[in-house]
Amino acid sequence: MAGCVLLAVHLLVLGWLALRPLTAPWVTAAHLEPLATIRADLALGPWEAARSIGAGVLPFAPLGVLLPWAGGRVAASVPVSLARTVFTAAMLSLALQVVQSGVVGQVLDVDGLLLNVSGVALAHLSVVPAVRARIRRRAEAGPTRPLRREEAEPFLTPTIPRVGMTPWSDALPGSRP
Repeated sequence: MAGCVLLAVHLLVLGWLALRPLTAPWVTAAHLEPLATIRADLALGPWEAARSIGAGVLPFAPLGVLLPWAGGRVAASVPVSLARTVFTAAMLSLALQVVQSGVVGQVLDVDGLLLNVSGVALAHLSVVPAVRARIRRRAEAGPTRPLRREEAEPFLTPTIPRVGMTPWSDALPGSRP
Protein backbone atom coordinates (compact mmCIF):
# COMPACT_ATOMS: atom_id res chain seq x y z
CA MET A 1 0.00 0.00 0.00
CA ALA A 2 2.80 2.42 0.92
CA GLY A 3 4.57 1.66 -2.37
CA CYS A 4 1.45 2.51 -4.37
CA VAL A 5 0.92 5.77 -2.46
CA LEU A 6 4.55 6.85 -2.86
CA LEU A 7 4.47 5.91 -6.55
CA ALA A 8 1.34 8.00 -7.12
CA VAL A 9 2.82 10.98 -5.26
CA HIS A 10 6.08 10.73 -7.21
CA LEU A 11 4.25 10.54 -10.55
CA LEU A 12 2.11 13.56 -9.65
CA VAL A 13 5.17 15.63 -8.71
CA LEU A 14 7.02 14.45 -11.82
CA GLY A 15 4.09 15.35 -14.06
CA TRP A 16 3.72 18.76 -12.43
CA LEU A 17 7.42 19.53 -12.87
CA ALA A 18 7.55 18.31 -16.47
CA LEU A 19 4.38 19.98 -17.69
CA ARG A 20 5.03 23.51 -16.46
CA PRO A 21 5.32 26.03 -19.27
CA LEU A 22 8.77 27.55 -19.70
CA THR A 23 9.37 31.11 -20.76
CA ALA A 24 11.95 31.16 -23.52
CA PRO A 25 12.58 33.69 -26.27
CA TRP A 26 12.84 30.86 -28.80
CA VAL A 27 12.35 27.10 -28.85
CA THR A 28 14.36 24.58 -30.86
CA ALA A 29 12.81 21.86 -32.96
CA ALA A 30 12.28 18.37 -31.56
CA HIS A 31 15.48 16.40 -30.97
CA LEU A 32 14.93 13.01 -32.56
CA GLU A 33 18.54 12.00 -33.20
CA PRO A 34 19.72 9.66 -30.41
CA LEU A 35 22.62 10.96 -28.28
CA ALA A 36 22.77 14.35 -30.08
CA THR A 37 21.71 16.29 -26.98
CA ILE A 38 24.06 14.31 -24.75
CA ARG A 39 26.99 15.03 -27.11
CA ALA A 40 26.08 18.72 -27.10
CA ASP A 41 25.96 18.70 -23.28
CA LEU A 42 29.36 16.99 -23.07
CA ALA A 43 30.83 19.66 -25.36
CA LEU A 44 29.84 22.37 -22.82
CA GLY A 45 32.24 21.06 -20.19
CA PRO A 46 32.19 18.51 -17.39
CA TRP A 47 30.18 20.48 -14.82
CA GLU A 48 27.48 21.62 -17.22
CA ALA A 49 27.30 18.13 -18.72
CA ALA A 50 26.97 16.53 -15.27
CA ARG A 51 24.21 18.97 -14.34
CA SER A 52 22.30 18.47 -17.58
CA ILE A 53 22.67 14.68 -17.68
CA GLY A 54 21.86 14.43 -13.97
CA ALA A 55 18.71 16.47 -14.59
CA GLY A 56 17.67 13.81 -17.09
CA VAL A 57 18.62 10.78 -15.00
CA LEU A 58 17.54 11.73 -11.47
CA PRO A 59 13.83 12.62 -11.78
CA PHE A 60 12.81 9.17 -13.01
CA ALA A 61 15.34 7.17 -10.94
CA PRO A 62 13.00 6.63 -7.94
CA LEU A 63 10.66 4.72 -10.26
CA GLY A 64 13.32 2.00 -10.41
CA VAL A 65 12.56 1.27 -6.76
CA LEU A 66 8.93 2.41 -6.46
CA LEU A 67 7.54 0.34 -9.35
CA PRO A 68 8.77 -3.03 -7.98
CA TRP A 69 7.76 -1.99 -4.46
CA ALA A 70 4.24 -1.18 -5.63
CA GLY A 71 4.13 -4.55 -7.41
CA GLY A 72 4.97 -6.35 -4.18
CA ARG A 73 6.80 -9.31 -5.72
CA VAL A 74 9.58 -10.57 -3.48
CA ALA A 75 10.50 -13.73 -5.39
CA ALA A 76 10.80 -12.16 -8.87
CA SER A 77 13.97 -12.80 -10.82
CA VAL A 78 16.25 -9.84 -11.43
CA PRO A 79 16.14 -9.86 -15.27
CA VAL A 80 12.33 -10.16 -15.38
CA SER A 81 11.88 -7.48 -12.75
CA LEU A 82 14.34 -5.19 -14.50
CA ALA A 83 12.65 -5.69 -17.88
CA ARG A 84 9.19 -5.06 -16.41
CA THR A 85 10.34 -1.95 -14.56
CA VAL A 86 12.32 -0.49 -17.47
CA PHE A 87 9.46 -1.10 -19.91
CA THR A 88 6.92 0.56 -17.62
CA ALA A 89 9.22 3.52 -17.02
CA ALA A 90 9.93 3.85 -20.75
CA MET A 91 6.21 3.99 -21.52
CA LEU A 92 5.63 6.57 -18.76
CA SER A 93 8.55 8.65 -19.99
CA LEU A 94 7.41 8.42 -23.60
CA ALA A 95 3.88 9.49 -22.66
CA LEU A 96 5.27 12.38 -20.64
CA GLN A 97 7.58 13.43 -23.50
CA VAL A 98 4.70 13.41 -25.99
CA VAL A 99 2.39 15.39 -23.69
CA GLN A 100 5.24 17.71 -22.78
CA SER A 101 5.81 18.62 -26.43
CA GLY A 102 2.42 20.35 -26.43
CA VAL A 103 3.42 22.64 -23.54
CA VAL A 104 4.84 26.09 -24.30
CA GLY A 105 8.64 26.07 -24.21
CA GLN A 106 9.00 22.26 -24.06
CA VAL A 107 10.27 20.10 -26.91
CA LEU A 108 10.34 16.37 -27.57
CA ASP A 109 13.82 14.98 -26.88
CA VAL A 110 14.75 11.36 -27.49
CA ASP A 111 17.79 11.74 -25.23
CA GLY A 112 15.49 12.73 -22.37
CA LEU A 113 13.75 9.40 -22.80
CA LEU A 114 17.10 7.55 -22.85
CA LEU A 115 18.32 9.35 -19.72
CA ASN A 116 15.06 8.72 -17.86
CA VAL A 117 15.18 5.00 -18.61
CA SER A 118 18.88 4.84 -17.69
CA GLY A 119 18.13 6.37 -14.30
CA VAL A 120 15.38 3.84 -13.66
CA ALA A 121 17.63 0.91 -14.64
CA LEU A 122 20.52 2.12 -12.46
CA ALA A 123 18.30 2.66 -9.43
CA HIS A 124 16.64 -0.70 -9.88
CA LEU A 125 19.91 -2.63 -10.23
CA SER A 126 21.56 -0.87 -7.30
CA VAL A 127 18.71 -1.24 -4.79
CA VAL A 128 16.02 -3.81 -5.62
CA PRO A 129 18.00 -7.10 -5.81
CA ALA A 130 19.74 -6.45 -2.47
CA VAL A 131 16.51 -5.48 -0.71
CA ARG A 132 14.64 -8.48 -2.09
CA ALA A 133 17.44 -10.84 -1.01
CA ARG A 134 17.33 -9.39 2.50
CA ILE A 135 13.55 -9.77 2.68
CA ARG A 136 13.78 -13.39 1.48
CA ARG A 137 16.46 -14.17 4.10
CA ARG A 138 14.25 -12.74 6.84
CA ALA A 139 11.27 -14.74 5.63
CA GLU A 140 13.32 -17.97 5.59
CA ALA A 141 14.62 -17.33 9.11
CA GLY A 142 11.06 -17.28 10.40
CA PRO A 143 9.20 -14.74 12.45
CA THR A 144 11.07 -13.05 15.22
CA ARG A 145 9.17 -12.56 18.45
CA PRO A 146 10.28 -11.84 21.97
CA LEU A 147 10.82 -14.92 24.09
CA ARG A 148 8.70 -15.45 27.17
CA ARG A 149 10.44 -16.22 30.41
CA GLU A 150 9.49 -19.91 30.20
CA GLU A 151 11.07 -20.22 26.74
CA ALA A 152 14.24 -18.35 27.63
CA GLU A 153 15.08 -20.51 30.68
CA PRO A 154 13.45 -23.93 30.21
CA PHE A 155 15.48 -25.80 32.85
CA LEU A 156 15.16 -23.41 35.78
CA THR A 157 12.49 -23.85 38.38
CA PRO A 158 10.39 -20.77 39.00
CA THR A 159 11.17 -19.09 42.31
CA ILE A 160 7.95 -17.15 42.67
CA PRO A 161 6.42 -17.80 46.13
CA ARG A 162 2.83 -18.97 46.19
CA VAL A 163 0.52 -16.58 47.93
CA GLY A 164 -3.11 -17.48 48.31
CA MET A 165 -5.87 -15.15 47.30
CA THR A 166 -8.21 -16.05 50.17
CA PRO A 167 -7.70 -17.76 53.49
CA TRP A 168 -9.18 -21.04 52.24
CA SER A 169 -7.23 -21.14 48.90
CA ASP A 170 -4.41 -23.13 50.50
CA ALA A 171 -6.82 -25.72 51.94
CA LEU A 172 -7.90 -28.86 50.19
CA PRO A 173 -10.17 -28.50 47.21
CA GLY A 174 -13.80 -28.35 48.16
CA SER A 175 -13.17 -27.55 51.84
CA ARG A 176 -14.01 -24.19 53.36
CA PRO A 177 -13.32 -22.98 56.85
